[in-house]
Amino acid sequence: MPRDFTVRKRAILLFLGLLLAADVGLAAYSWQLASSPHSSQAEFDAQNLRLKLLKGDIKSAQSIKDNMPATLQDCQKFEQSLPPESIGSSSIMSELYDIARKSGLQIVTLADKQKEIPNRGMVEVSINATVSGEYGSVVRFVNGLQRSERFYIVDGLALGSDTQNQAAKGSIRVELHIRTYLREAA
Repeated sequence: MPRDFTVRKRAILLFLGLLLAADVGLAAYSWQLASSPHSSQAEFDAQNLRLKLLKGDIKSAQSIKDNMPATLQDCQKFEQSLPPESIGSSSIMSELYDIARKSGLQIVTLADKQKEIPNRGMVEVSINATVSGEYGSVVRFVNGLQRSERFYIVDGLALGSDTQNQAAKGSIRVELHIRTYLREAA
């Protein structure tokens, strides 16, 4: 019996030791979980919002992809609507003089420079024009450019006083930087 008690005592101590080791292991695991970062509701909401934005971006990209054939067709239609290079430069200058005359402006200087756009079959025409007249005439001139059947881009305006035309009070001189495009001759 005494021997039986010693074996029982050792078994109980071994069982208690295993329980204590398991308790220490679970305590360490619990401490690790407690110290790891948890997502708060605000973080969750921010991530959810980001997910919605990304889904919106994907939807927008898919829409662009789906509309690409129609966009390419519109671009080709636009390029074909441009006047050919052979008659374009003189017709541009003629149209600018006509718009200026209708607006009540005087064109002081008008110079153009052509640059081929590689692999597009187009020529970019950069125009530097200096006009002189009243403010309202300048506004009508720019409006005339916008309403023209030709495609004009007004890159910039530089305003100054017209020192050569002192007789007309309120006369201004404006330097315009304009771009337009022509179709290359085939």
